[in-house]
Amino acid sequence: MRAATPAATGAVRLPFWRMAHRRALVAVSAVQLAAGLGGQVVALRRRRAYDTPFMGGSPDAVGRDSLVLGTALSAPVTMLIAQAWGTARLAGGPDERARAVLLALSTVMVPGYLLERLCRARLTPGGADAVETPLVATGLAGAVAMALLARPGQPAAVRP
Repeated sequence: MRAATPAATGAVRLPFWRMAHRRALVAVSAVQLAAGLGGQVVALRRRRAYDTPFMGGSPDAVGRDSLVLGTALSAPVTMLIAQAWGTARLAGGPDERARAVLLALSTVMVPGYLLERLCRARLTPGGADAVETPLVATGLAGAVAMALLARPGQPAAVRP
């Protein structure tokens, strides 16, 4: 008796490179999410309000602002929740919607890190901080990598 082929059973086998690419996106997103969560904790403890050229928060309102506007060291909680959802969905298998969510989030995060005054300061030699600089560097690098890995046409979430 012959073994059933994946095509005969209706199962879908992804080529290794597609699975590896999706796994890379999941791993990068998880690391970036960890940096965002760490940034959230540090910003709340140190009262680091967001401060961009367009608007800024108050140290007294960091907790409230962190929900929708973010902090100096992290994206808003709403974005972190969406990122956790997208990462979990993509970890479970190819998912076009999850890929699109991670692309949208990372595309917003990259300029967010670059516009944030404290993040720019932490990335300079004179403004380095033992705790904040690694969070900012990891978060920014992770957001850039996510944006590249989640681009349309990349094999991360493409269905065969």
